[in-house]
Amino acid sequence: MTTSVFNPGEQAIFAISSVVEGKNDAILIDAQFSAEQARKLVDKIKASQKHLTTIYISHGDPDFYFGLDTLQAAFPQTKIVATPQTIAHIQETKDEKLKVWGPQLGSNAPGKIIVPQPLQGNSLQLEGHELQVVGLDGPTPDRTFVWIPSIKTVSGWIPVVSGEHVWMADTQTAKSHADWLTTLEKIKSLSPTKVIPGHFTGKIPEGVTAVDFTANYIRVFDEETAKAKNSEELIKAMKKHYPGLGGESSLELSAKVAKGEMGWK
Repeated sequence: MTTSVFNPGEQAIFAISSVVEGKNDAILIDAQFSAEQARKLVDKIKASQKHLTTIYISHGDPDFYFGLDTLQAAFPQTKIVATPQTIAHIQETKDEKLKVWGPQLGSNAPGKIIVPQPLQGNSLQLEGHELQVVGLDGPTPDRTFVWIPSIKTVSGWIPVVSGEHVWMADTQTAKSHADWLTTLEKIKSLSPTKVIPGHFTGKIPEGVTAVDFTANYIRVFDEETAKAKNSEELIKAMKKHYPGLGGESSLELSAKVAKGEMGWK
C-alpha cells in the first residue's frame, strides 16, 4: 500500500486530502474545501486508475467536506462515511458555515451539502489492510487520526500541523489542550515512520517531527497567552518564537479568540 497527498497549495490554511492506494482500490481521506480543488482531486484519483471504494471524512469543519458534492458526482458508487461525532458536527454547523463561506467561494461553493453515512466500527478495509480510526474511545472523539499499521503511517489530520501556525481557535480550554497533547503522545507511541499532517506548508517532515512541532506550539501558545495583555502582544510573541511561519491569519484569529476579543464556534 502507498499514500499520496493532495495539498491545496497557496490555500494551505485549508485541509489536505490523502489517497491510500492498494493494488487495485483506493480510499480517499477528506474532500477539499472548494469545488475547484475538489475537481483537481478528482483528476488525481482518476489518473491513478484505482477504484475509489470509500471517502472518509475525518473532521466536521467545511474544509474537510465541502467538496463532497463534486466527488460524489464523479464517483457516484463510492461510499462516503464519517464517525458519528463528525456527522453530528457537520449537522450542527453546516448551514451557518455555508452562509459564511458560500458568498466567498462563489461558483466554487458546494451546490449541496453531502452529509456522510456513519462509519461502522472503528476501521476501514482496503484489500485486506486495516485503516484504524484512533481516538473514538478517548476524550476527543471528534478529533481522531487514522493509523495504517501495515505501512506504519499515521494520517494525522486535525491534530497534526507542520510549517504553519497551528489553528487554536477551536480549542479554547486548558483541558482541550491537554487532551490534544495526549492524542499527540498516542501518535508517537505507535512509532510511525510517516505522519501526514492535516495542514502543512512545504514538505512533509520525517517521522514524528510534525507531531513534536504541534505539541511544542500548543505549549508555547498557552505560555504566551497567559503572559500577553491582548491579542497584539500574543501575536508578536508567537511570531518571535516562530519567525517566518505561514498561516498568519490563523494566528491572528486564534489570538483574538484566546484573549477574549472575539467569539468562535
